Amino acid sequence: MVLFLILGLSLSIHGAEKRLQIHQRRSVASRPGSRRRLPVVRHSSLPPGRRSIKMEASSSGITNGKTKVFHPEGGVDLQGYQLDMQILPDGPKSDVDFSEILNAIQEMAKDVNILFDELEAVNSPCKDDDSLLHPGNLTSTSDDASRLEAGGETIPEKNKSNGLYFRDGKCRIDYILVYRKSNPQTEKREVFERNIRAEGLQMEKESSLINSDIIFVKLHAPWEVLGRYAEQMNVRMPFRRKIYYLPRRYKFMSSFIIHNKDTFFNNATRSRIVHHILQRIKYEEGKNKIGLNRLLTNGSYEAAFPLHEACPFSSRKGLHKGSYRSKNSIRTHGAVNHRHLLYECWASWGVWYKYQPLDLVRRYFGEKIGLYFAWLGWYTGMLFPAAFIGLFVFLYGVITLDHCQVSKEVCQATDIIMCPVCDKYCPFMRLSDSCVYAKVTHLFDNGATVFFAVFMAVWATVFLEFWKRRRAVIAYDWDLIDWEEEEEEIRPQFEAKYSKKERMNPISGKPEPYQAFADKCSRLIVSASGIFFMICVVIAAVFGIVIYRVVTVSTFAAFKWALIRNNSQVATTGTAVCINFCIIMLLNVLYEKVALLLTNLEQPRTESEWENSFTLKMFLFQFVNLNSSTFYIAFFLGRFTGHPGAYLRLINRWRLEECHPSGCLIDLCMQMGIIMVLKQTWNNFMELGYPLIQNWWTRRKVRQEHGPERKISFPQWEKDYTLQPMNAYGLFDEYLEMILQFGFTTIFVAAFPLAPLLALLNNIIEIRLDAYKFVTQWRRPLASRAKDIGIWYGILEGIGILSVITNAFVIAITSDFIPRLVYAYKYGPCAGQGEAGQKCMVGYVNASLSVFRISDFENRSEPESDGSEFSGTPLKYCRYRDYRDPPHSLVPYGYTLQFWHVLAARLAFIIVFEHLVFCIKHLISYLIPDLPKDLRDRMRREKYLIQEMMYEAELERLQKERKERKKNGKAHHNEWP
Repeated sequence: MVLFLILGLSLSIHGAEKRLQIHQRRSVASRPGSRRRLPVVRHSSLPPGRRSIKMEASSSGITNGKTKVFHPEGGVDLQGYQLDMQILPDGPKSDVDFSEILNAIQEMAKDVNILFDELEAVNSPCKDDDSLLHPGNLTSTSDDASRLEAGGETIPEKNKSNGLYFRDGKCRIDYILVYRKSNPQTEKREVFERNIRAEGLQMEKESSLINSDIIFVKLHAPWEVLGRYAEQMNVRMPFRRKIYYLPRRYKFMSSFIIHNKDTFFNNATRSRIVHHILQRIKYEEGKNKIGLNRLLTNGSYEAAFPLHEACPFSSRKGLHKGSYRSKNSIRTHGAVNHRHLLYECWASWGVWYKYQPLDLVRRYFGEKIGLYFAWLGWYTGMLFPAAFIGLFVFLYGVITLDHCQVSKEVCQATDIIMCPVCDKYCPFMRLSDSCVYAKVTHLFDNGATVFFAVFMAVWATVFLEFWKRRRAVIAYDWDLIDWEEEEEEIRPQFEAKYSKKERMNPISGKPEPYQAFADKCSRLIVSASGIFFMICVVIAAVFGIVIYRVVTVSTFAAFKWALIRNNSQVATTGTAVCINFCIIMLLNVLYEKVALLLTNLEQPRTESEWENSFTLKMFLFQFVNLNSSTFYIAFFLGRFTGHPGAYLRLINRWRLEECHPSGCLIDLCMQMGIIMVLKQTWNNFMELGYPLIQNWWTRRKVRQEHGPERKISFPQWEKDYTLQPMNAYGLFDEYLEMILQFGFTTIFVAAFPLAPLLALLNNIIEIRLDAYKFVTQWRRPLASRAKDIGIWYGILEGIGILSVITNAFVIAITSDFIPRLVYAYKYGPCAGQGEAGQKCMVGYVNASLSVFRISDFENRSEPESDGSEFSGTPLKYCRYRDYRDPPHSLVPYGYTLQFWHVLAARLAFIIVFEHLVFCIKHLISYLIPDLPKDLRDRMRREKYLIQEMMYEAELERLQKERKERKKNGKAHHNEWP
């Protein structure tokens, strides 16, 4: 194995002091070819081909004007700077483990002098708030050792009490497995546990204090096992130290020593390595009989999880409260551990207005979860301007309501009688009865709506572009710039399925399982067919809702309660939305099972590929499921109904539903408002309410079994087992909820300007709710790395493009913006004058209604009432919304010229709006760089320092070899330098 030593120089600003940061990293590579090769400097004390030193630098800016001084030997005086040193692996795999690496490091550091000092948290560019931790209760083993030795207490006695170690108090618990003794899968479990021991993991079992049938298997990974598997997993271990250089820069490693093997890997990394091992252990003969996940699926084990950190000095005893709270105030005594600090500074509802401690979240839960909360916080922050503008549009409608000529005419139209909206049972109605709905429509459909639609389209682009910049900064701070997906291991299911078919990896040059192209294509075709079938199921469900609406409107019109009878259309829309919501939630359960089946059928190669495939399917299912009815109301409701006397019917039986006399926008607003509020309320209940109820029920059963008076001190594994497990699909549900909300916020925002405000209020609660759930109600999830939010970013871009198209159609087709504009400039009192104020809208309502002769009704459509209740005599004519000729014209009920003008204006508006907004989006995307300038400069600085230091190190090595050979009497000819 070849060990590379990389010096990363990064300059950070802190006051007037000039510092050069150094990151120390340790990792071992299993795929050497996956990294970009750099020139190698070999240390003279290392055998050729066995050890090498690779020099690389990283800089983040110089804090003052101090310059480097070049020495005659070619060295650089960096005295007074704080450096960041990284140890990275490379080269072919061998049997050398981490203990051998450490010995080699110490051997090659004989002639080098470095002084290490602890890096203060306040000076770190990626601060983890360790300074807030209680000094007497840190989880670090080395810190515990020094304190306990000084206090006369032994480490095992200390560790026995906190529930994070084996009974001997020395072996830290890295992972927990749970099973029941009564489970019949005993043989599989015994084989699995024997293989666990064969891999070198240590094991200890404990019976549950709550139920003697439950057994906890505690697993500990010794140093040798961690080192061996860290090599296969490409584990990188960053930790920081101050380094002060002596006059000769090339003698800088004499004091390089790892103080404690127990703290070299942090808890999250140890658990990740153990999980990696468990996923590749067989429990039965057969190519598919492998991995912990299958044992969890078939019930051999009930649960598997790493442990939360424990608060030993809690104010309460019990299953949950004592794990993240302390009897002492965090302000006076500091935090006991990171979980306590997260609870007080992040998960507590009292800190809802504060920034999230993202670095601490990343340290405790891993980069993938940290990136989710970083994205959620960024999305919530960007919702503030959108919510403000949306609220302004709504308030503008409120302010101008009394001056709206259209709503005035509707409210004053007591002499205009509208035709029935359904067959037989629906009565004639005055247009003035729609006064309230006309006013509500104006609140959302007013002169500022078009501006708001353009703004939201631009906002979506700005949000995504600035998130790319924010993600780049986070990736740099969290050391994710160089992390590639190629470092991810192959899924054990893929290995088991295609273990007999191997080919050479073109990067690593090693054999690996291979899926034939024909096999992959056939599986993708079957999967695509399944997706198409499920989308057809969604369309069928929407068709059922349409039938419900057209049937129910007549039923409600004949209802005995006057309130429902007089508001039959609103009652139909409201009940249809609620039924649609129930169907959505029921179908989601089916979609999840189908998506899981299809994704497993595809046999993705890596976990990230599996997640992306599953995510895309679930998003397509749920997006279509959630928005299909909304699309129907926005673009199809009332568009293809025909006209009185010649209605279009469904299956030649049911008359298609018409829009409300005040327009179709009110139906769309009701659909969006009800679905958005109900879904977010349901999601929040399922995320927090359900775990709270489950955990409360568990505590209640314990009190009943052990008595309310008895106070039991439960070990940490018992407390964590009673918590709810994280979703089997990781952060999928969290992302999906927010992405669907983003769709509601952007796709139909022209019809519901308050959507961003509702989303903002929900997200402020959502951040703390998710934080509380992760810290207190869920078992600790397995930490995993990621450099971005994955396929969700592409989905967000797709929604942003779709939102431009849908908002253009909503404004042009669903709202009355274009008909009003055409009337003001072409047919109103101001026609030809170039004006479009409220005075130009006089007579618009009458011009937008056509006349129908009641005697022309079909027999099955003729209403039971003759309308005599309005004027004392039977009605001869009624009005309906359309642009058609009167019955006495040459072509009765034919389209008028105004209809074609409005249609042409609508099409023109769609084309102009889309092209204009897309041009603005692309211009903004072009003008906003993906990387901030200061970050780009730091990365360029790093590249420059890498090249400079590699050159100097190579030059130094050649000079040293030349001196040694001259000293030994060997001649050299034509040697450089």
